[in-house]
Amino acid sequence: MISPMAELPPHLSPSSASLFDQCPRRWRFKYVDRQPEPSGQAALVGSFAHRVLELTCGLPAAYRTLDQAKALAKQLWPEVEADPDYQALELGEEAARAFRWQGWLAITGLWALEDPAQVDVVSTEQKVKASLAGVPFVGVIDRVDRQGDHLVVSDYKSGSLPGARYRQGRLQQVMLYAAALAATGTEQPHRARLLYLGQRILNVAVTERRMEEAAGQLATTWNAVTSACVGETFAAKPGVLCGWCPFVDQCPEGRRELERRAEAGTLPAHAPAAATVLAATAA
Repeated sequence: MISPMAELPPHLSPSSASLFDQCPRRWRFKYVDRQPEPSGQAALVGSFAHRVLELTCGLPAAYRTLDQAKALAKQLWPEVEADPDYQALELGEEAARAFRWQGWLAITGLWALEDPAQVDVVSTEQKVKASLAGVPFVGVIDRVDRQGDHLVVSDYKSGSLPGARYRQGRLQQVMLYAAALAATGTEQPHRARLLYLGQRILNVAVTERRMEEAAGQLATTWNAVTSACVGETFAAKPGVLCGWCPFVDQCPEGRRELERRAEAGTLPAHAPAAATVLAATAA
């Protein structure tokens, strides 16, 4: 149960803000009730690739090679196998091999976009903390580079390249990182990039107007979070993503949405919650 007034979070991050916009109910389960949210396979693959790329790009330029990345991946793999979230996947030998291959494809995907040995890396996994439009903001930037006289904010993405209509929204994340760097006294970045590994680089020029717009959207989310916590009202936003929500069994609206989709034949079979819902519908 929620307390008489749900406690406001100490800050927003790009992931927490995005989750609230996606579904306030799911946000409540994670950030108010503090229920554990196990990482799915895609998230674990992405975390593995991010860690290898972080360590690789933190090396002197001459050592940022695929061979070095492969050695680091081999070194880090036992940590992945020991992760409870990975163990919870209960992968067989063939599935575990496919997992490693997906991780390796994401890692090598950086070299399909650029040669990291030619990049002037300023920092990797840099934590930023700032007040943006009055909102306490915290984030971790995958990479900050220098191109000529300018800074560039870069963020890795191991998922699929979004359609054209969603790309501008995704770039808001790196625009917030740029705004946070500027707010902390660091020079204002010149460009912000999303590196969809093995696919394409999305980039945008950093301007005062774009940073203000990103901060304004963050403030809108923060105000909605505040209202939800004060009023104890965390509305569900049923949709296809309910199939990937680990709390769907605790959400009547989400459950009904999945049952409706199952009956209509529009519930993706690969959605983690699909098997449970389909079994219940068939019973």
